[in-house]
Amino acid sequence: MRKIRLDERVVALGLAADLETARRLIMAGEIRTGDRVWDKAGQKVAADQPLEHRPRGLPWVSRGGRKLARALAVFAVPVAGAVCLDIGASTGGFTDVLLQAGAAAVTALDVGYGLLDARLRADPRVTVRERTNFRTLPVDAFPQPFDLVVTDVSFISLRLIVPHAFAFLRPAGAVIALIKPQFEAPPDQVEPGGLVRDPAVHRSVIEHLQDAFAGEGICLHGLEPAPIVDEHKNVEYLSLWRRGDPPAAVDIGAIVGAATARPPRAGPLSERAASRRPPRA
Repeated sequence: MRKIRLDERVVALGLAADLETARRLIMAGEIRTGDRVWDKAGQKVAADQPLEHRPRGLPWVSRGGRKLARALAVFAVPVAGAVCLDIGASTGGFTDVLLQAGAAAVTALDVGYGLLDARLRADPRVTVRERTNFRTLPVDAFPQPFDLVVTDVSFISLRLIVPHAFAFLRPAGAVIALIKPQFEAPPDQVEPGGLVRDPAVHRSVIEHLQDAFAGEGICLHGLEPAPIVDEHKNVEYLSLWRRGDPPAAVDIGAIVGAATARPPRAGPLSERAASRRPPRA
């Protein structure tokens, strides 16, 4: 396996804009893999080494927690006492949010291995399912149905995730899914670097998901721009899905228009960049 410098790998993953910034993050102890802290910029690592930028001072183990925290607040989804499934758990940002919101149990599922934060791994409320491809799981894969499924996956369409998730939900359960236009849009509508800036493409992506799920009785009950801070990253959308019609139709056009005109901001930290590893499902 080819090896490169740690700071070069940080830049290659998009966790830093340049080598100088990468070195600052490394020296600050903010570059990690699971519970391991990388602290030597010149250290040689595998060219496909997974890394996370985990800033200090966050209430969750990763910045991804901001997204789910926003969704729970905006969609008013009750979590206290709930049994939850986190698809594409990675370091565990979503899992951490669920636990802090009072979830009774969380199954943290990922196709990868060794990514979940050690504190979460040791929490008795957490069941870890690693090296697991969610799409291939049979309906009896879990001992009980879930009240809530959350998912943040990359390099795969939600069309392959959300309908299958409903097979593991209680009848009144819900799915909160992060919509990433770059992984839903046709390749010819994605700019170099994975950017999708055309609001019409954003709207089309969400409407196509809505149409695809409607045939299975799954309806869009909520849509909210995900918190971001970097104008060079894609606008993403938090979505709430349930069986049955919503109380009121979701105005996709208005939400997309507002989000792409002025991306919502979440603070001084840039969003986590997805690494080029297999789909986290």
